[in-house]
Amino acid sequence: MPHRKQDMFLQKIKNRTQITEHRTQNTDKKKELGKEGEDIAVRFLKKNKYKILEKNFRTPLGEIDIIARDGDTLVFVEVKTRENPLFGEPFESVNYHKKRKLIKVASLYLKRLRDIPPCRFDVISITFKDNTPHIQLIKDAFEVL
Repeated sequence: MPHRKQDMFLQKIKNRTQITEHRTQNTDKKKELGKEGEDIAVRFLKKNKYKILEKNFRTPLGEIDIIARDGDTLVFVEVKTRENPLFGEPFESVNYHKKRKLIKVASLYLKRLRDIPPCRFDVISITFKDNTPHIQLIKDAFEVL
């Protein structure tokens, strides 16, 4: 009987370890997909005459994926990437809370500037079909009130 309890205990530990490893693999895969999406977005923006100023601008409040200039306008770009739109389009995940966070981080960036230019928030939504990225640029995706 003592061996059975020990075997059950060891099996529980093994199961928990497998779950943790699976979560870690999924997290790594999401990070890789996000990085790939950001790289695609940078190339797309450059092709569309944006000048990239910053990538992955980080603060204690959060991060902005890309900060760029489109003419005289300073653009804060959020990139959302999904392997497929099965659970909705990527841009749909830019909800109220994400917008608030982006606005706060953008405010911190603007405090560093001497003169504040016109600004806007764009979202780049990327999905893959047959390993080909499909890119949707949503200019002026939301307003700051």
